Amino acid sequence: MGKKSIKTAEQVEPLFSEFKSYSVAEILAAGGTTAFANKLGKHPELIGEKFKELPDDAFLTDEEVTLALKMLRENK
Repeated sequence: MGKKSIKTAEQVEPLFSEFKSYSVAEILAAGGTTAFANKLGKHPELIGEKFKELPDDAFLTDEEVTLALKMLRENK
């Protein structure tokens, strides 16, 4: 049998490497959730516009919501 060449990746990126997490203390120290979002350059008042940019299949249908709520109730 011949030897097999095994290749490994140089460096593996963490799954959520592009997202930074913040502690509750950091958020409160910034002045609360809205002040914290503003300091990060986010604008909570524009969330409605962001929702409009999402594709239609990004949302659950009425049937999917009903099924999901039923499953949650049954698994309490």
